[in-house]
Amino acid sequence: MLKQHRTMILIVALFITLIGIPAGASEPSASAPPSDTPNISISNEMGEAMVREASRVKDEFRKHAESLFVRDPMGWGWPTISYLYGQLISVPMKLPDITRRIMDQSRVLGLLGSMFVIILLAAVFYSLIGQKRVLRRVETEVKPLCEKLPETAYPYFMSVLKVVVEALIPLILLGLFSLIDDLTDYQTPWLQAMGRGLALWTIGALINGLLRESLTRNLFPAASAYGKDIYRLTRLVLIYALLGIACFWGMDAFDIRQDVISLARFAVTLSIITVLYLLFRKKDAFLSLLPKLDYRSYLGFIRLLDKYYKALIGFSFAVALLWCLGYNRLGQVVLFKIWASAAAFIAIMLLYSVMQNWVEKWSVRIDPTDEAAVLLIRSLKVLLLYVNLTATCVIVLNLLGLLDPLQRVMSFPVFNLGANQVSFWIILKAVFILLTFVYASRLLQAYLDYKVYPVLGIDAGLGYALNTFFKYTTIAVGILISLKIVGIDLRFLLVFAGAIGIGIGLGLQNMAANIISGFSIIFGGKIRKGDWIEAGSTLGIVTDIYLRATKVRTRDNIEYLVPNSDLISNTIVNYSLSSPMIRIEVPVGVSYDADPKEVEKILLKVAEKEPMVDAHEKPAVRFIEFGDNSINFELLVWIDVQNTARKKIRSRLNFAIFEALQNAEIEIPFPQRDIHIRTR
Repeated sequence: MLKQHRTMILIVALFITLIGIPAGASEPSASAPPSDTPNISISNEMGEAMVREASRVKDEFRKHAESLFVRDPMGWGWPTISYLYGQLISVPMKLPDITRRIMDQSRVLGLLGSMFVIILLAAVFYSLIGQKRVLRRVETEVKPLCEKLPETAYPYFMSVLKVVVEALIPLILLGLFSLIDDLTDYQTPWLQAMGRGLALWTIGALINGLLRESLTRNLFPAASAYGKDIYRLTRLVLIYALLGIACFWGMDAFDIRQDVISLARFAVTLSIITVLYLLFRKKDAFLSLLPKLDYRSYLGFIRLLDKYYKALIGFSFAVALLWCLGYNRLGQVVLFKIWASAAAFIAIMLLYSVMQNWVEKWSVRIDPTDEAAVLLIRSLKVLLLYVNLTATCVIVLNLLGLLDPLQRVMSFPVFNLGANQVSFWIILKAVFILLTFVYASRLLQAYLDYKVYPVLGIDAGLGYALNTFFKYTTIAVGILISLKIVGIDLRFLLVFAGAIGIGIGLGLQNMAANIISGFSIIFGGKIRKGDWIEAGSTLGIVTDIYLRATKVRTRDNIEYLVPNSDLISNTIVNYSLSSPMIRIEVPVGVSYDADPKEVEKILLKVAEKEPMVDAHEKPAVRFIEFGDNSINFELLVWIDVQNTARKKIRSRLNFAIFEALQNAEIEIPFPQRDIHIRTR
């Protein structure tokens, strides 16, 4: 893989060298005829364009910042307070008129409507005092069903049941109100306000139940320490919010003055902001709710948040107060950028953690010796990391409002490619598209190896060839699509092809020979991944076939990179091409006192007992020669060279032969020499 990367680096370096010509030297003369291939030149306006665009972005930032401090009218003032004071003073005098209107409305509503109002008030009262009784009754009824549930799921089931029971009464009343509203044509402001109130009550009951069960019932470890404190404050925020919405709906239904509505909105918003400030002041409680993730970037974010938490909360509260006082744009922009960016980062990291944990659990279940499964897991992890980094950068920069200015600053031309001006932003987009193709291609190749090829019965060698073809085709398509998307004229490939031709002619013949030989090996089918080959004195399995070299791993786990041109030009023994069965010889020498027939029987018996010797091909014994000190034999056995090492089987057979000959009292001689010392 390293050599393959070096090849790509050399080609890119050559291309950069060719395009890195000074602009003045590449400018055509006025009389020069137009060329079919685009000219490549460094942009003369790069520095000026960078300064000009940076100045524009700076001016826009300044105008945007100035607009944040423009105060909008609040919609209410001292006349509004005077008006409300006068209305409050005149309430006693208006009581007879209010009573008369209520009586008129009750007569119009009739007996059925009056009963519905009474039932509504009774349900509200009962929901406040009789909810626990209803819950105990429901729990008693469903207890036989709960006994069939797993012990770990029982608390969650009961919590969901409590939430449903809490919202059951307002939900029933809302359904009854909808039925009555559809059957009658009676439309009054107070009746419509009642319907909205029932809907608000239902939503509030559901949210309050979910908050109570998730924060106070010890269902989640993160909420065990500060859950009750957080619940009390969040419930207070919920009550303020619901009352504020109900108040606005009521004012809208009864045509209250707009300045009064603005004053009510100010009061409700101020109270909610104050309660939220009290909630977020509990630093330990808030930080305890954040997920515990073991990622360097996330841990750095948590440390930064922990260090500047109080300053951030105080600043947010001050900006929220300015929002209430009329600086709406300042409050919306600043608060949204701070908290939306933080929430998006936490959500992305949490989603990445969930996917990563799922992949880890899957990786534990697979066989670690299954290379296809391990490669699939590795490819999936790399793709997840790439998607996580890309999504984090794009989403957070966009929420902070920095993505568009960054794009504009990086859009100055770096060099000209024909009529197109190529900028850093275009290059970044092209790299992003190309990397997406590369990582997706790796994942798909791994999935084909792991799932598709075994089902279709495709052997490892053919699958590797298909994957290699798919890989280079995908990369080529990715390059073409990325260049086309960013608007680069594809005719510049003619220049690139010419650069490669010049490079080959100047000194890349060896590299070109290896690359061409690599394609010949990949698509020739004579040497494939998984084959056992012997190149010179190296015997091993082919693990990878790159463009320049083929990686061979021996039984001693030593990896050799054999140049592809050597594999094509030299004699290579491929034990996997037709049959992996080979015959080896084990030499044996015995004393002249031994019976050759008995020696033959012993050697054949030893070979038949050895499990590594192939049982289908019968072993044989050859009487080789009469030696100086022994009579010599050869034991011929067949083995599967892919599964059995020749040195190993020879060692096992030598051990067994030595023991068998010793038991038969057959001597294994050694050279002897007589030395005569002559004296005068």
